[in-house]
Amino acid sequence: MHPNSKASFMGSNRVIVVGGGPVGLVAATYLATQGVPLLVVEESADITEDLRASTFHPPTLDFLDTLGVTRTLIERGLICPHWQFRDRKKGAVATFDLSALRDETAFPYRLQCEQWKLTTVLRERLAASADVELRYGLRAVSVRQDADRVVLVARTAEGEDEEFEGRYLVAADGARSAIRRALGTPFDGQTIPERFLSLSTTFPFHEAMPDLASVAYISDPDEWLTLLRTPTLWRVLFPTDPSETEEQMMAPARLEERLQSVVPSGTPYEVVHKTAYRVHERVAERYVEGRVLLAGDAAHLNNPLGGMGMNGGIHDAMNLGDKLAAVWRGADRTLLGQYERQRRKVAIESVQAQAMRNRQILNERDAARRQAYYDDLKATADDPVRHKEYLMRSSMIQSLRDAASVA
Repeated sequence: MHPNSKASFMGSNRVIVVGGGPVGLVAATYLATQGVPLLVVEESADITEDLRASTFHPPTLDFLDTLGVTRTLIERGLICPHWQFRDRKKGAVATFDLSALRDETAFPYRLQCEQWKLTTVLRERLAASADVELRYGLRAVSVRQDADRVVLVARTAEGEDEEFEGRYLVAADGARSAIRRALGTPFDGQTIPERFLSLSTTFPFHEAMPDLASVAYISDPDEWLTLLRTPTLWRVLFPTDPSETEEQMMAPARLEERLQSVVPSGTPYEVVHKTAYRVHERVAERYVEGRVLLAGDAAHLNNPLGGMGMNGGIHDAMNLGDKLAAVWRGADRTLLGQYERQRRKVAIESVQAQAMRNRQILNERDAARRQAYYDDLKATADDPVRHKEYLMRSSMIQSLRDAASVA
C-alpha cells in the first residue's frame, strides 16, 4: 500500500506510533516483528541527513542486533573502542577502554553513526511489512481515549484534520510532544542556562592531537567542549553564554575564532553544519496515560554529554515494545505500568544523573575541585575493577540491569 494512502486497511485493530525518529521507528519495528499491526504517523516525508545524535552505546547495538540492523550501521559508522576525559590545556586525563565490556556485550565499543542512517534502514523495513501503514505529512495535534480505544487527531499540510483509531498509541513525537501536551502530563525539570553550539568540520583533529580518542570530553574553567568523530567529520560542541545573540554566535568570524582556539589550523576551518539549541533536563510525571504511552524525548530530556538521549529512547522503545506486544497477545495491561516504573527510574537515577555529572566535571571552575575530579577519573581508569564498573554505568548496561529488577 502506498505510504500516504488515506484508506486504513486495518481499521482500529492496531497500535498507532506517533513519530518517525529513531525511538518511534525502533518501537514500530519491534512490534512488527511480534505480529502487531501498526499505523506510523510522521510529519516529514523526508529524512533529514542532519548531524543530531550519533553515538550508539553497546547495549543499544545489542538491541538493534535483534532487529537485524546493527551490522548495517557498523558498515556505515565508525567503531570507537576508546573515549576520554581531557583537560583543555594539559591534554588527556583518563582514557576508557570499552573492550573491558567484552564479556557483557557483543559490541564492546561505541559506534559513531548518524541517527538518520538508522531511521533510513528502519523506514525501508517497515515499508516492506504487510501489517504496517506509514503515513507522512501529518502533524499530531491531540488525542482522546476511552476504555477500549484511542483516537489520534493529526493535521495535514493543508490544515485539514484527520482522525485515526487504534487500541494503543505510542507517543514518540519528541521534546515538544503534542501528545504529552494534549494529555496535560507534567514535564518538570530545568533548562540549562547556556545554549549549546554544535559545529561539524572536516578538520582532522585526530591528526593534530595524536593522543585524541574519537570521543573526548574536554574540561576547562572558561570554556569546556566535546569532540566527537563521525565517519567523515568531527563534531565540536561548545557551551555558549545565553547573552550572546544568535547572530553573534553564528557569525562566521566568531565560529572561526572558537574553532581556532581548539587547534590553530593555519587555514580557515570548513564548517559543514552548525546548529545552536537549548538543553533541558526534564522527566514526565507519567509515561502511561491509559492507552497512551510516552517514550524517548516525549518522556524525558537530558543534556547530550554522554550520548544517552537517543540511546535511552531506544531502550524505552525496546522495553515498551516487549510489554505492549505481550499485552496485545493477552497479558494483563498492568504490565505497562512496569514499563513506566522501570524506564522512569532509569531516566532519573541513571541517565540524568550521569549526564549532569559529566557537565559538572567539564564545567567545574574551582581548580581544587577540578583536580579532585581528575584524580578520581585517573584512579578509576587505572584500576581494572573500577574501570569496568564505570563503563558499565556510562555505557548504560548497568541501568538496564537495574531497571530489570524493578517489578
